[in-house]
Amino acid sequence: MCGVVGTVSHSPVNQLIYDALLLLQHRGQDAAGMATMNGNSFTMHKANGLVRDVFRTRNMRSLLGNAGIGQVRYPTAGSANSEEEAQPFYVSAPYGIILAHNGNLTNAASLRVEMAYRDRRHINTSSDTEVLLNVLADELQKKTNSAALDEGAMFNAVTEVTKRVKGSYAVVSLIAGYGLLAFRDPFGIRPLCIGRIDTPKGPEWMIASESVALDGLGFTFVRNVNPGEAIYIDLDGNFYSRQCVADAVLTPCIFEYVYMARPDSTIDGVTVYNVRMRMGDYLAKKIRKETIPGEIDVVMPIPDSSRPAAMQVAKRLGVDYREGFFKNRYIGRTFIMPGQAVRKKSVRQKLNAMRIEFKDKTVLIVDDSIVRGTTSFEIVQMARESGAKKVIFASAAPPVRFPNVYGIDMPTRSELVAYGRTDEEINKMIGADQLIYQSVEDMKQAAKDINPDIQHFEASCFDGHYITGDINESYLDALEAARNTSEAKADRQRDSSDFAHSQLHLHLATED
Repeated sequence: MCGVVGTVSHSPVNQLIYDALLLLQHRGQDAAGMATMNGNSFTMHKANGLVRDVFRTRNMRSLLGNAGIGQVRYPTAGSANSEEEAQPFYVSAPYGIILAHNGNLTNAASLRVEMAYRDRRHINTSSDTEVLLNVLADELQKKTNSAALDEGAMFNAVTEVTKRVKGSYAVVSLIAGYGLLAFRDPFGIRPLCIGRIDTPKGPEWMIASESVALDGLGFTFVRNVNPGEAIYIDLDGNFYSRQCVADAVLTPCIFEYVYMARPDSTIDGVTVYNVRMRMGDYLAKKIRKETIPGEIDVVMPIPDSSRPAAMQVAKRLGVDYREGFFKNRYIGRTFIMPGQAVRKKSVRQKLNAMRIEFKDKTVLIVDDSIVRGTTSFEIVQMARESGAKKVIFASAAPPVRFPNVYGIDMPTRSELVAYGRTDEEINKMIGADQLIYQSVEDMKQAAKDINPDIQHFEASCFDGHYITGDINESYLDALEAARNTSEAKADRQRDSSDFAHSQLHLHLATED
């Protein structure tokens, strides 16, 4: 999962991109990067860590120019620990191109073979972003061998890219001496929107993963980048666009609304906060059907993303809403943290239960979703330890039964608590007295209620339907094998590091 931003301005953009990345930090906390263009020259800085830690004054001073792109990253492909795989990526030919993207290429492996043996292009990392960059570079080179580079050639190249590349991708890129090129996959799985500021020198533009980046920096939201559309903005601020895929169908990822996006963002005409409230309305109807009238004393959210749904549940049920769990905001997300032991430990560090709100009450806990079940189990135990008489657990999203292959880092099938299990079996695993899930239909309808023009959603982690048509059992098996190997290696590295630290402490203690 990542957040991207690209901008063309009439003044230096380094601070602007930095501020935009801070507003998109929730989309990726593993690494951050920025590239700026000054004439025909690029300057880039990227590293592992949060935005505030990656960029220092000396880095910002070197990032010169009035156009640039940036990215915050949580890896779904490649190595989580390698700074070399932080984005953006650069290729020198043709012209010089720098690119960052949010998403995941499902045919990256076959494209690597094409790059090596047919196109004679070297891929240096395991990142699918580098693959995508080289496909774009290859197509640009083909389109401009005997012609000048203009917006038509760029759009023709993007058209060919969409024919070769499968999966999800929301892309921002810089072409040296020309400007900003952005495009979105034919399904519009990952979000991308356009903002504008009018200045005395002319318009300034920003393209970003979420509208919150535009709002926070004073840009006026113009529209979303359409699925299969390419946008080119030259260095003078002239704006060009073309629909590069004739049969594109908007099918945004439903998990953006459930969990990933900020509640104050609007994605494809759907306000995230309003969707989460509507999900609470539908969930309340199901809770009313499946519980005894009057038995619930209080409704509590798991902060923060489940709060709008929980408030609506409490309102519809006519039950008191209480904040019983309090969040330490300096602990990252748990379902995307490596290592089961780390996840278990971090839940207690991340949340604290206030005993007075639980004691002798039947508590309805509302969470946005249940993925591994580790967090849910710990939360239920915390509620019981705080004196809850009965714990009913409700998920504003349906059971997560399948991996997401389109840019959200989710566990393998065997790690998903809902994979191959009934609701009753899941309930026993998390230790609740009762478990209530949202239905897939109601979840989708909650978003359609806000924007009826969207008829389809990418909801593969809930319904197992992979819209790109290239995902089968063998693909998922290979993905699991690769992930298990990668996680086993990471676990060995952590174990080795822990052992080294313990030996160091033992040595120091002996010296004392």
